[in-house]
Amino acid sequence: MKLLTLLGVAVGGSLIAVIILFIVKAIDSKQGEALGLVNQQLSACSPKPNCVSSEAGTPSDKKVASFTLNSGQVAQDWKRLQDAILAHGGQLVHIDKQYLAATFTSSLFGFVDDLEARLDTVNNAIQIRSASRVGTSDFGANRTRVELLRQRYSQAQ
Repeated sequence: MKLLTLLGVAVGGSLIAVIILFIVKAIDSKQGEALGLVNQQLSACSPKPNCVSSEAGTPSDKKVASFTLNSGQVAQDWKRLQDAILAHGGQLVHIDKQYLAATFTSSLFGFVDDLEARLDTVNNAIQIRSASRVGTSDFGANRTRVELLRQRYSQAQ
């Protein structure tokens, strides 16, 4: 009986420790910001499996397709992406003619992820990057986010 009690206390203590760790990491994630452009491109993903990008040179395991621009409708397409981000629960934190940054906050623990996009008129595309600010794995959340945004963006045409 004492062994079961000790085991219960150990498991309960471990669970509390894990929850506290998640809360601390979530608080840490609120302190960052999007990385911005580097040499007129979105920043490369880190080696961690919590980022996806459409930029050239992105490893295949982190690669997503860019969003296609409609010829002659660049401003409308840029606005359509912003509307898709807002409809999907994102918060736009920086917007200019060529670059935007948005944040998404998870409902559980409040982790903040960054989504960035840049107009790539040379390739008739919007390049996109979505990454977690903290942690290692995102359990596919950033890839899923980009694909859901792609659906909203495409349906709004």
